[in-house]
Amino acid sequence: MQHQISVITLGVRDLARSRRFYAEGFGWKPVFENEEIIFYQMNGFVLGTWLHQALAEDMQRENLAARGAYSLAHNVALREDVQAVMDLLSRFGGRILRPADAPPHGGFRGYVADPDDHAWEIAWNPAWSISAEGHVTFGL
Repeated sequence: MQHQISVITLGVRDLARSRRFYAEGFGWKPVFENEEIIFYQMNGFVLGTWLHQALAEDMQRENLAARGAYSLAHNVALREDVQAVMDLLSRFGGRILRPADAPPHGGFRGYVADPDDHAWEIAWNPAWSISAEGHVTFGL
């Protein structure tokens, strides 16, 4: 089986509020949107933000809630970019979960929640390369 993730879909309560965070905060351009969902073309996959109730109905789940601990990550090229991105996201509806600092395993990171409480790690790892297209390559 091919190693890939095609689409990550996040359930959101308010599509306009979510759009502000992703389109204005991260600066990502929607490639499709209607009254229920917005898709963003990422580097190798698609991120979707779908109204929570519509996603629950599509999955045939009455009570759609987070089932486990997770965070999504946005890696940056420079250490100082971590705080700059966190500050920007905070201005567009994000909430700081953990201030930026240096973890024991190296690098620099902090956590921001989007308006629907999805956790995003904003991270710089000096051993990981990021291509011009935004593809991150694992490195030690």
